[in-house]
Amino acid sequence: MSNILGIGSRIRHADYGDGVIINVKSNGYTITFMQLGMKVIKLDYPLEIIEEVEQDKDLVSLLDVEMTLAKVLQKWSDFTENVPLGDKWKGGKIIFKPGRQDLSGKEMPIDAFFHKIVMVRDRLRVMEQRVNASNLDDEEKVNLQQYITKIYGTLTSFNVLFKHQEHIFVGEKTAAEA
Repeated sequence: MSNILGIGSRIRHADYGDGVIINVKSNGYTITFMQLGMKVIKLDYPLEIIEEVEQDKDLVSLLDVEMTLAKVLQKWSDFTENVPLGDKWKGGKIIFKPGRQDLSGKEMPIDAFFHKIVMVRDRLRVMEQRVNASNLDDEEKVNLQQYITKIYGTLTSFNVLFKHQEHIFVGEKTAAEA
């Protein structure tokens, strides 16, 4: 069999009898057989085709599903998106040096600091979504939304740490930017 059968194709297996393909994966067909139930059969196994259904060309990849699920989880939970630190900062550290000589400084890995910044950003997003979904009147929602936008604007100083532009903080936009 040179081509891949589509979901819904009816087949006959030499040992298992008649069945219907219910899923197609890279390692084989998932087939529900009338007498035996579900079995996974390798794609190159010689099946007798009773009725062929063409494979759907608009298949969704596992990566697409994972990315979509991550976005849904991020939107509705405290799930933290995997946001990469800019390459030039990897392995770096932040040094806190007090203004007084009698106090000792503190060092912190930059990736730990960055992780905390990303958590703040994600929690602000959740707060923003909860405000928008709340029973507050429109004026209160707008006031809280403006306040959250100002917080984002305050945090734009940390944008230098982000690897990708789509992850940065964005505050209020001027009319020219919008």
